[in-house]
Amino acid sequence: MGLSPASETETPWLGRSMLRREDARFVTGQGRYVDDLTPEGCLHLAFARSPYAHGRIEAVGREAADAADNVVAVFTAAELGPLPGNAINPLAPDIVETPFEVLASETVTSLGQPVAAVVARTPTAARDAAELIELDIEPLDPLADGEGPCSVVYSISEGDADAAFAAAAHVVSIRVEHSLLAPSPMEPRATLATWEEGRLTAWCSTQTPYRVREDLARILGLDLEAVRVIAPDVGGAFGGKASIFPEDAMVAFAARALAAPVKWCATRNDDLLFATHGRGAVSTGEMAFDASGRALALRADLAFQQGSWMTYSAVVPAGNALRILPGPYAIPVLDLKSRARMTNRAAVGIYRGAGRPEAAMLLDRLMDEGARATGIDPIEIRLLNAFAPADLPLARSGGAIVDSGDFPRLLETLRERAVYAELRAEQTRRRAAGEIVGLGLCLYIEPCGQGWESAEVTLIRDGRFVATTGSSAQGQGRETAFAQIAADALGTTPDRVAIRQGDTADAAAGLGALASRSTAIGGSAMRKACEALRTTLVEAAAELLQCPPESVLVRPQRVYGGDNAASVGLAELARHIASSRGDAALTASTIYNAEGEAWASGACLACVAIDADTGETTVERIVWIDDAGLVVNPLLAEGQLLGGLAQGLGEALLERLVYDTEGQVLTGSFMDYAMPRAGDIPPVEIAKIETLSPSNALGVKGVGEAGCIGVPAAVVNAVADALAPMGAADFQLPLTSERVWRAIAHGPNNAPGAEDR
Repeated sequence: MGLSPASETETPWLGRSMLRREDARFVTGQGRYVDDLTPEGCLHLAFARSPYAHGRIEAVGREAADAADNVVAVFTAAELGPLPGNAINPLAPDIVETPFEVLASETVTSLGQPVAAVVARTPTAARDAAELIELDIEPLDPLADGEGPCSVVYSISEGDADAAFAAAAHVVSIRVEHSLLAPSPMEPRATLATWEEGRLTAWCSTQTPYRVREDLARILGLDLEAVRVIAPDVGGAFGGKASIFPEDAMVAFAARALAAPVKWCATRNDDLLFATHGRGAVSTGEMAFDASGRALALRADLAFQQGSWMTYSAVVPAGNALRILPGPYAIPVLDLKSRARMTNRAAVGIYRGAGRPEAAMLLDRLMDEGARATGIDPIEIRLLNAFAPADLPLARSGGAIVDSGDFPRLLETLRERAVYAELRAEQTRRRAAGEIVGLGLCLYIEPCGQGWESAEVTLIRDGRFVATTGSSAQGQGRETAFAQIAADALGTTPDRVAIRQGDTADAAAGLGALASRSTAIGGSAMRKACEALRTTLVEAAAELLQCPPESVLVRPQRVYGGDNAASVGLAELARHIASSRGDAALTASTIYNAEGEAWASGACLACVAIDADTGETTVERIVWIDDAGLVVNPLLAEGQLLGGLAQGLGEALLERLVYDTEGQVLTGSFMDYAMPRAGDIPPVEIAKIETLSPSNALGVKGVGEAGCIGVPAAVVNAVADALAPMGAADFQLPLTSERVWRAIAHGPNNAPGAEDR
């Protein structure tokens, strides 16, 4: 079709920094979350939860709760009967699946596990009655770390590792303990369900409404068409809302049993105790180098915690970590193992990065240790070992295909932007003056989701467009970015495109928002649907204007034919199509299957200073070069990078969920669980390179998880660099002031963290 050059008010819309249009309603209090929804006659649900990490249920005393004021019903496992649990993604052939129980029946396997549910007319009445339930539970010893059964084991072997290590000029090793982390979105989990005329409608704070629909239908024995799930505004997720939970299923069961609306909203304590946790892996590795600094071989063993039940994506962290290795580096010999073990703790699921941070931390800690052992500068040893663009696409033994990137260019751009030589010279001067300062690097790659997504776009009678996506949003600015994608493909403006998402009644199917896949795959689906609709528009306009289709020009509000002497408004065209074809609206839809998986990459440099008296670590500066392919909206991309950076700093320096030997959580509130504040965020310089992904229709790659991948490794490497002159090498996450102080005070003989785990 004949398109004239784009003008400032027309296309292209891709690559523009546009303010988030959804923010207007949020900052004026017009956002609508699950807890804002209270239909007439709504009942409220609360849980009696296990006070033990492991135990045998002897009896559940419910008489006092049954008799309490305003209580409508009390449910235990006996009332529910045998119900199936959640679905688990079978990403490996030998997964030992452990789904949840909606309510614990014979044993409890985690602190905070729901044992009974109370439904009452007010939230207070429900909570008060839940406290009246007497749980007679015989405590059992919880599984100790590393003792639980394996749910999955992955392994990769390439070449003769023993021979490679025996021939090496240098061998370095590292052990990394990743703390368990709480995703901690601003909005805790929440669910509201209604049952009307044999149909269930559930409003859930979720990343995956279609997955929740499938699980609820299966658990309750309903046809899929009888279940509708709506994700309204969602106040953050970070992977912690990617799976259905026992509480969601219980709310739906109660709504059907009582034929009334039922709502449950988690407290912050509920989420810290029983929502999914992240990380918690222990990684060990060693790398062999020749005398010139080339890496010869990598051995790695990554042990992940699984928790007491498995989320849908439970084995993703263990699988992701292994298939990423050896990252951006050309290491010919590999001996890799990754596994996940069950524990008597909350489920460990996908948390922003999901295996990517663990792989990046292990690799780049080893690469920095290799730089120290060989006497080669950390940037130079990475340049020596990084794949060149000509090596890509690159097939990995685990089935992954790294589709694109320019890793040497990332490092060279980082060196230039950071003025690296001057930083090293300044470090030398400051050390001579008695300061403890360090520089740390990370070069990372990350897979950005695969599979399919759906989209539908409609021209309505007023000449505007309604575009529906199977992806959903939790604060990323999805509505703005997808409007830009649609406007660019349709030849209109974003303000003329309404985006609908998060309601299973709107689109036939979808996978949701996770794994940095939404723009790459959901956005590509949107583009393809819009291109199909645009083709139909051109054909209809050519018929109406009596001109060849190739001469039709689409503009924001009108379609022109021939030499532009004739034109038709989009509203008029919509009416013409409806009358001539008998359609109420003109619609195009698609289910887009990505050709492969996009791989993003980046390079980070962190500068730190450490107070010798207190061990307090200050991140003075971060320089970061990111390659996310085509960037749809640079402003939104920067926001995602900075948000991930904040969480990455939290992982490196502050955050840690702590259990005692009895399985009790010692960090059950934000009084005990530390997260970064605005004052903890250092000056950040972000730049980008763009290597387009050939794996999707837009050429885009993921950006939302990058900060949790590259930043922690760079910061930890910077601390290691700062402490290297003192011989302190064994320190674990998070690098609290106490742990760093112990490393300074005791040098190489100290194992910081052993005293305060």
